[in-house]
Amino acid sequence: MKTVFVTVGTTCFEDLVVTVTSDEAVKALIDRGYTDMVLQVGRGSVVPDSESCPGLRVEVFRFKDSIAEDMRHADLVISHAGAGSCLEALGANKALLVVVNDKLMDNHQLELAKQLQADSHLIYCTCSTLPQTLKEMDLSALTSYVPGQPQNFATFLDKAIGLV
Repeated sequence: MKTVFVTVGTTCFEDLVVTVTSDEAVKALIDRGYTDMVLQVGRGSVVPDSESCPGLRVEVFRFKDSIAEDMRHADLVISHAGAGSCLEALGANKALLVVVNDKLMDNHQLELAKQLQADSHLIYCTCSTLPQTLKEMDLSALTSYVPGQPQNFATFLDKAIGLV
């Protein structure tokens, strides 16, 4: 059993929900061996039912207190490009495909996705390229994300100003 977890966070990103449940995207996931899709749809009005993706078992929910368990059980996380969702998936050491919402004004999410892809921590695409990306992506090329260590900086500052 291989599971893909899809999250839109607290946003309304209906294009991602529609695209990831499209026939082309579902076929690409099945061709890669995925059997289950857990789909967090947030505030959107598009709420697929359990029969919407023939060949995949589908579980849909809007919100939970925590999605950590869903990420932990996932073999692949497909996420909107929010910093919190990206860092949570990377912190859980999950293969991550980020879908940038190219309809947002002043799209800072794109900058984050580009940098994390340049560092080989994730793959990013848009809704229009998601099905093709699912077919072509090479998850084996991804490297683990190592979070910063802010305590080292705090210790340095303490020494610099003579507190230690």
